[in-house]
Order: sequence, then C-alpha cells, then structure tokens
Amino acid sequence: MDIEKHLIITGSSEVSWKDAITTAITEASKSIDYLSSVKVIAQRAKISGNKITEYYADLDLSFVIDTQRNS
Repeated sequence: MDIEKHLIITGSSEVSWKDAITTAITEASKSIDYLSSVKVIAQRAKISGNKITEYYADLDLSFVIDTQRNS
C-alpha cells in the first residue's frame, strides 16, 4: 500500500496559468521525489490597468512516501 503526502504550493507566471502550473511542478520535482499527482485548487491573476500581468495557480501536489528508504 502506498502512502501519499500532500503539499500545497503556488506557482506564478507572466505568460499563462498553464505556464504557472508546469513551472511549479518542474521546480517542485527538483527537490521532491516520487511526485504522483496534482490537483489545481485555484487560479487567480494580478491585473494592471486592463491587462493581466501575472498568473497564479494554487496546487495540491501529491507524492508517495518511500517506506523502504533508510534514514
């Protein structure tokens, strides 16, 4: 049986929500092993004038705990 842990993170991008999501996952995978799933919790944006200037995505990342790992 796998044991999963969840971590809430926020990604940001000046390009798009998709870029905010993929960038956040890429960066998280550099320090977290065994990423298994992602759930997009919320999307929001910063507006300046009448244009979106930054996109934000709140993510629930799941990763599997390595129960065989020696401390």
